[in-house]
Amino acid sequence: MTQWWEIGTGDAPAAVPKVRAVAYYRHSAQDRQENSIPIQAERVRKWADENRVEIIHEFADAGKSGLNAEGRPAFTEMMDQWVRTRNDFQYVLCLDVSRWGRFQDLDLSARYSSECREHGKQVIYTTIGKRDDDRFTPVVVQLERFRAAEYSRELSDKVWRGCKKISELGYSAGGSPPFGLRRMLLDEKREPVGVLEPGKRKAIQNQRVTLIVDDGLAAKTIRRIFHEFVELGHSEYLIAERLNADRIRAARGGCWTGQMVLLRLKNEKYVGTMVYNRHTRSTRSRSSTPATGTKSSSR
Repeated sequence: MTQWWEIGTGDAPAAVPKVRAVAYYRHSAQDRQENSIPIQAERVRKWADENRVEIIHEFADAGKSGLNAEGRPAFTEMMDQWVRTRNDFQYVLCLDVSRWGRFQDLDLSARYSSECREHGKQVIYTTIGKRDDDRFTPVVVQLERFRAAEYSRELSDKVWRGCKKISELGYSAGGSPPFGLRRMLLDEKREPVGVLEPGKRKAIQNQRVTLIVDDGLAAKTIRRIFHEFVELGHSEYLIAERLNADRIRAARGGCWTGQMVLLRLKNEKYVGTMVYNRHTRSTRSRSSTPATGTKSSSR
């Protein structure tokens, strides 16, 4: 016999409505594979499902540095066209603080989060979770901001030291070769593999790149510049005029100027000296300052 207290009302419990959110993912060329955008998306979506959050739009910046917000079109779109203008979602989901950005100015990282809050949206880092009642959560987030910024500083220092050592050994540390020179790829035994065409990169980490003389018109033009300046005593302006008169194009197909000629005359790579770090630039700064560079002979 069914007792009175066992008789239900027949009404199903009301479903808890989902909270709406957008999600942001970022991955730069220096990040490890576990930070790839598909992996971030999978983890953020899993957190959203477990916490009854509906993701209505996703933003992704692939191959973009997180040192600031500049150069991140998806982040800019999210802030300008969604966070600041729309009121149909409550959360901005991001896997962790480093994916939000490795801002060198910690206040700048906090500013974007604060702006989201001012427009009624809460930034949630899913690895930390939503802990509104935890007084230590802001401390944890600030510590993570510091760790994210410090990672970039340490990585920048490691890259600089590695490039400096490569240059000291007489190899190219990267960048386009000067006009009239080409990049030669060397294998692990430092034997020539072949010429690297523009835009191509080495495939194996311990391979090296050196510079060789081009066998075309560019190398002949550089020899002519040095000949006219050193042996004939022509000024850089006269040399530029003569090159233009003979319809010899500069590196990018334009006309020669005295400044362009002078830059070639001052480039020590033409005499076999590898130069690195002639100027130093702090992480994502807008100005550079002269620095004591590294020089070594590649011949």
